[in-house]
Amino acid sequence: MSRPRSLPLWLLVSVLLVTPACARVHPHIALPALALGEPSFFPTLEAYATAPIIGGNRADVLLNGEQIFPAMLEAIRGAQHTITYAQYFYEDGPISRDLAEALAERARAGVGVNVLLDAFGTLSMPKEYSDLMSRSGCHVAWFRPLTQYVFRRYSNRNHRRILVIDGRIGFTGGSGVSRKWMGNGRTEHHWRDTDMRIQGPAVEYLQAAFVENWLEATGVVLGGEAYFPRPIPPSGEVYAQVVKSSPAAGSFAMYTTFLLAVNSAQRSIHITNPYFVIDEGMRDALRAARRRNVRVMVLVPGAIDHNIVRQASRRQFGELLRAGVQIYEYAPALLHSKTMVIDGVWATVGSTNLDNRSFAVNDELNVIVYNRGVAQRLEAVFADDVAHSRQITLEDWKKRGITAKLLETLALPIRDLL
Repeated sequence: MSRPRSLPLWLLVSVLLVTPACARVHPHIALPALALGEPSFFPTLEAYATAPIIGGNRADVLLNGEQIFPAMLEAIRGAQHTITYAQYFYEDGPISRDLAEALAERARAGVGVNVLLDAFGTLSMPKEYSDLMSRSGCHVAWFRPLTQYVFRRYSNRNHRRILVIDGRIGFTGGSGVSRKWMGNGRTEHHWRDTDMRIQGPAVEYLQAAFVENWLEATGVVLGGEAYFPRPIPPSGEVYAQVVKSSPAAGSFAMYTTFLLAVNSAQRSIHITNPYFVIDEGMRDALRAARRRNVRVMVLVPGAIDHNIVRQASRRQFGELLRAGVQIYEYAPALLHSKTMVIDGVWATVGSTNLDNRSFAVNDELNVIVYNRGVAQRLEAVFADDVAHSRQITLEDWKKRGITAKLLETLALPIRDLL
């Protein structure tokens, strides 16, 4: 499939900024008094996420390109039947070529390879990579080509990252494909990110999210034993839930799930997110957690690829700091990891930013695990990241310069568009 033509960049960016203006999550004006671990917790979250919580899984935390990409390449090269791969961001770099070549090789070997690329996020992807995959027999498609959709449909992107091998091994998280995702996340220009590898029955729901987007993009229905094998034997003891949100289809599942989880916290909340522009409902939930004496720690980037997002985020720091929320800025590199851990038991890794665009505009996907071992592993990662960060105190925030305050004010009218 040839790559679709795109609109002029200036026009596209204008549309992307303007069209989400009326997109919002539905108001959540009251939340149940729900504690994590009580018998009604699982069915409540299953109901609002429309996703089951299923046991028998193994979940491996993968940090940065030095762990993420070798694990993905090993899985791809071992594929026997099918590969489904959805990626929002793909540009040039050594790993970009390695992934394209690995997918192409498997297609030449007779494996069914389906690659779904977001038409906006992959604007910088060299054509040679998609051509290589297509020539080798990969089915390559673009999600919402930029010449075929107008207004809100331009803005609604597929921000999900999904890789499923033979319907049995799955990956998701926040990483894209680029030179900047390579390395250990401690060096400038090499981003800090977190993915997760899942094995077990939950992989079916990663696959379900892929085929949903694939059907829209291509009209092709993927199914059968090659994509949904039976049985998938247990691979571990982790309970997992795959939550997918697609506001274009009327689902704000991610926002409700996160809000319920935060509201259930009894001891601790650890949030890592690069785009921390939360609405009043989420701020209320964090302040309420502090009134319950829950320790709330937030890790955000010190430097970011979109400075206006940083300014919109920092404007709201004051009320959170006054409530006792601890905020840190990661120093060594750009922080792109999107994780949350609650009470050392509930943990999530995925593509969702804590902003209106992720909650109300884009297609997103997170894996939630209910497992003390995985959650405490992510807490240890959080602590290690904090050790490489600078704490923002209320005094620091009050002393920020006039330029910072001006930029925050300028960002205010468009904070709900971010």
